[in-house]
Amino acid sequence: MSTVIPLQLRVEAALADERLQAALTRATGQLGSRRSSAFASLDNANAVRDAARAARMYAIAHLSHLLEQFESNAIANGATVHWAESPADANRLVADIALRTGARRAVKSKSMVSEETHLNDALERAGITAIETDLGEYIVQLRNDRPSHIIAPIIHLSRQDIGRVMEDRLHVPYTDDTNELAAIARAKLRDEFLRADMGISGANFGVAETGAICLVTNEGNGRMVTTLPRVHVVLMGIEKLVASMADLDVCLKVLARSGTGQKITVYTTMVRAPRGSGDSDGPDELHVVLLDNGRSRILAGETAEILECIRCGACLNVCPVYRNIGGHAYGDTYPGPVGAIVTPGLRGLSEWRELPYASSLCGACREACPVRLDIPRMLLALRGAATKDESQPRSLAWGMRAFALVASRPAAYRAMARLGRTALRLRSRGGWIRRLPGPAGGWTRSRDFRAPASVTFQTRWRARRGQPA
Repeated sequence: MSTVIPLQLRVEAALADERLQAALTRATGQLGSRRSSAFASLDNANAVRDAARAARMYAIAHLSHLLEQFESNAIANGATVHWAESPADANRLVADIALRTGARRAVKSKSMVSEETHLNDALERAGITAIETDLGEYIVQLRNDRPSHIIAPIIHLSRQDIGRVMEDRLHVPYTDDTNELAAIARAKLRDEFLRADMGISGANFGVAETGAICLVTNEGNGRMVTTLPRVHVVLMGIEKLVASMADLDVCLKVLARSGTGQKITVYTTMVRAPRGSGDSDGPDELHVVLLDNGRSRILAGETAEILECIRCGACLNVCPVYRNIGGHAYGDTYPGPVGAIVTPGLRGLSEWRELPYASSLCGACREACPVRLDIPRMLLALRGAATKDESQPRSLAWGMRAFALVASRPAAYRAMARLGRTALRLRSRGGWIRRLPGPAGGWTRSRDFRAPASVTFQTRWRARRGQPA
């Protein structure tokens, strides 16, 4: 289990990995600059973001009604809708569909929900082989690894790493040329598409008014997965709904721009029904599995806003914590600022109470989010909840009372600040403090501490205005 290794140890391992640091710096920097350029090309970008936010807010506020509407319309289209309370329920439903239809080989188009439920392991136990077809997910599967980013699952790898994986697992000559690597994967996966009995996909959005599923991809594998196999199973969280096609339109305008810096992804696919009598392709059966797994609990709490997330990954690319530790350090399916909220909501705060603290609360995630989620507020709410549920050391309680006593008295606060400033300057050498005493020593174990200035800002400001100190 991911909780066996404490967060601090995962972070230290990530910070010590120089290759990971280089890969994160390169990839997040590129994604961030592309996002800025893409939004610059969007007319009335702020208005579009506001409309996308309104669409997601409406969907979450009216989720129960929209779920019923979506189910009714999907069934009318010819799909079969299943409800899953837990990951085990979702995995069992998918495995039962495969066994009933005689499917023994499945191809998958990227689905974070299937990562959340550990679907591949469950299918393997049922005797069903599942092959990832998104290039990044395919490499992850070959490495027995897991994704480290919502939209760029191998952001932690270099092209040399990928070349060595293909050489080792696919027994092809080593190359680090990206075009050659893509061609090798395409040749291997084409055969998988043709042999598969079942296609499994996620869903970027479900449209309540039509009962349709929207998938966005850049590689075309989503269309292969949803049209070639005779059975198609969609696995989606219950929060992935929008009310109408108009709402879908504004969400798509900000999704690709935020995620990959494109105006729109190469393939935007609407899946509405199984193959009809006049259709040239498509599955004989279409199944939609709607997963709760704690989402209803999140909806009833202080972090319900996180259900409006459209999974673009923009908050990861600007987060100073993610950009230094990568996705694996977060320990579960969803990394970055969004994962620090979603994971405790889905898995339980008691086992994941450390994650909300993996943030500087700088607000960069809030600024980058295309639907303007107030991620810092939700992180603070989870920190507060974790503090209430956890008994604090008596020394900390006394310390906070003493701080409150001093901080509420300006004269006492200034006196203590002056005393602390003097003490710190006495410990400094060349403007830096190499080692701090007591609990503060945790800072200087890995970095130096800047000595405070000899003259405070307030003193300088008063002197500049000719006022007495």
